[in-house]
Amino acid sequence: MQQVEPQDVQALAPAGHYIALRIGFAFPVEEVNELPPEWVDHYTQNRYMLFDPIIRWAYGNVGMARWGELSEEDPRKVIAQAQTFGLRYGAVISVFDGNEEGQRSFGSFARSDREFTELEMRVLQAYVSRRHFEMAPPKNLTMAELEALGMVRDGKRLKQVAHELCVSEGAVKQRLKNAKLKLGAKTGSQAAAMAAQYGLI
Repeated sequence: MQQVEPQDVQALAPAGHYIALRIGFAFPVEEVNELPPEWVDHYTQNRYMLFDPIIRWAYGNVGMARWGELSEEDPRKVIAQAQTFGLRYGAVISVFDGNEEGQRSFGSFARSDREFTELEMRVLQAYVSRRHFEMAPPKNLTMAELEALGMVRDGKRLKQVAHELCVSEGAVKQRLKNAKLKLGAKTGSQAAAMAAQYGLI
């Protein structure tokens, strides 16, 4: 199967989609919200996340399901209300790989014309799974690199970091360069922010 790209997801879910990658204690490492803005506003104003059977299913299961198949109670009629915003048919995908951090990823996808086919749901599941693993924190950062990143996150300048670690500025630069490569970051600050987001520092 050829690799699924974001434009393929938009074609499969023309009414909109929401993907949360690597949700830890509270927030995802990355979030994609392509749902209709009017629905997002209505959903947020009414605090539906606490009552949404799709969200409950995503946190309590692994795999895929159509919205219509969810056996959860829907006291606030969240799914019925979504239909009035053009989100008539939907699928939910949930991925968890047993990681120590307890991070899971999920996606909710919608159409206005028909149910998702089994094949379409498998394609979406493959996409969410791939993105889940792509967003996994690197395991190869050294303690020295993490230490330098922690100091950068705390706002310390290169000279301060070098002084506190009793190493040369060149050594600190090399540690940060290695960390940036491993994290796929452009700057030391971005690398520090990513490491913090992953819970590494």
